[in-house]
Amino acid sequence: MLVGFDHADDAGVYQIAPDAALVQTVDFFTPIVDDPYTFGQIAAANSLSDIYAMGARPLTALALVCFPEKGDLEILERILAGGLSKMMEAGCTIIGGHSIRDDETKFGYSVTGTVNPTRVLKNGGARAGDRLLLTKALGTGVISTAIKKGVAKQTWIDAAVASMTTLNKTAAEVVTGSGRVGTGALARPAERSATPNDAIHALTDITGFGLIGHLREMLLASENVSAELHANCVPLLDGAIECVHAGYVPGGLKANRDFAECVVDYKEKISDGMKALLFDPQTSGGLLIPVAKNRAAELVDALNAADVSAVEIGNVLPNTKPLISVIT
Repeated sequence: MLVGFDHADDAGVYQIAPDAALVQTVDFFTPIVDDPYTFGQIAAANSLSDIYAMGARPLTALALVCFPEKGDLEILERILAGGLSKMMEAGCTIIGGHSIRDDETKFGYSVTGTVNPTRVLKNGGARAGDRLLLTKALGTGVISTAIKKGVAKQTWIDAAVASMTTLNKTAAEVVTGSGRVGTGALARPAERSATPNDAIHALTDITGFGLIGHLREMLLASENVSAELHANCVPLLDGAIECVHAGYVPGGLKANRDFAECVVDYKEKISDGMKALLFDPQTSGGLLIPVAKNRAAELVDALNAADVSAVEIGNVLPNTKPLISVIT
């Protein structure tokens, strides 16, 4: 076992040969949008994300289905079709699954991927001086809450759905494409080096624990580091601030804040809305990438050139208290 429960990493990694390891993860949840097909797409993208967050390539998936005994099977068919569309986009083969009767619909996948053992990207490994990049805007949690309450504007829904149905595949391919960041990061699989990337030191995706929660895990899994976030640089989805101001706050956001805000110091005046969104639980969120300072701009350019909206949101510092400082 190369990666287990030790540092709350995104997936487990088990070596099966000198040059091969399996990466395994599982995720499923209740509907967060009204359209069954879109829900299936989001569930698949979310399940695949942890594979990409380990620097791995998805291979196979098993569907997990909970559905009411007297539910409309056409709805289930649409959910499965949406999930299949994203699995096909990922090049991941659905080889089976399991279903049970349940009063509440739930859907997701157990996904298995593969990675060279020397190229595993854990959530630990960030180094002082690294720049922190983020590949998706925050806000899916509060917007999903507004959707459930029937008060979300269509523009908010469109932005959130576009984000949640976008695979982290392209971003991960840029990050792991070769031993060098830049044009080499877009190399075809056959051209990839078997050596670890010397500029990207760790990787994780932003999901249920929010940006602060997953950054906290990354810092604790690394050695003697803390971080500084630039609040004004953190991208937000259209409608996210409005949702917070209107009180459309999921229980997960409150739980994340209760758990992790103790390690945060707001060095300057940060708006209440932004403070809340730093803890917003994301579904199929973006990748958080610590990258060497002298390669950060190059990686941002490579990601942007691949149509990934990556931005620099902060930097890694030598170990200080508090663990995370937030400035404007």
